[in-house]
Amino acid sequence: MCKLSCAITGHSPQRFKFKYNEESLLCRSIKDAIQEQIKTLYSKGVRLFYIGGAVGVDTWSAEIIIGLKRQADFSDLELYIAIPFPGHAEKFTAGQKKRFDVILSQCTDKETINRHYSPVAYKRLNYFLVDKAEYLVAVYDQDKAERSGLVQMVNYATKSNRKIICIHPDTAKASEYTP
Repeated sequence: MCKLSCAITGHSPQRFKFKYNEESLLCRSIKDAIQEQIKTLYSKGVRLFYIGGAVGVDTWSAEIIIGLKRQADFSDLELYIAIPFPGHAEKFTAGQKKRFDVILSQCTDKETINRHYSPVAYKRLNYFLVDKAEYLVAVYDQDKAERSGLVQMVNYATKSNRKIICIHPDTAKASEYTP
């Protein structure tokens, strides 16, 4: 039986109202919304989750999946980490590196997408994630037409006929993406 898969992505923390304050009510609400979407997708047969190696939504999602895997009802979840290029985490703070190392030690598998940094390394990462998944969960404001890698990823997922669920970064409300 083929397992369904989902990629999860979102803005980096500096783009959120709460920045890096994970204790803020909005950040906790976004994390709760991500967990709820993972559980909903699980009920639809999704077992594989693909996540990039970024600080913020990627880290939170990976930690949520690792936590769920410890529960008997979700023990068959699989977490795959896509690393954009070797040395990607070199600019992380000590705390961010520690969290990333824990995630890498507990994921099902990891893959480095590019041999080295290049201007298109993150674009290749985003396309890789979309290509691996039937679903995309994006912490994303679809009403803001900002230029970013996240917008490119959502557009690519749309063109690739992926089912997209958006979690609004200002309200933590989930909705289906409608281009």
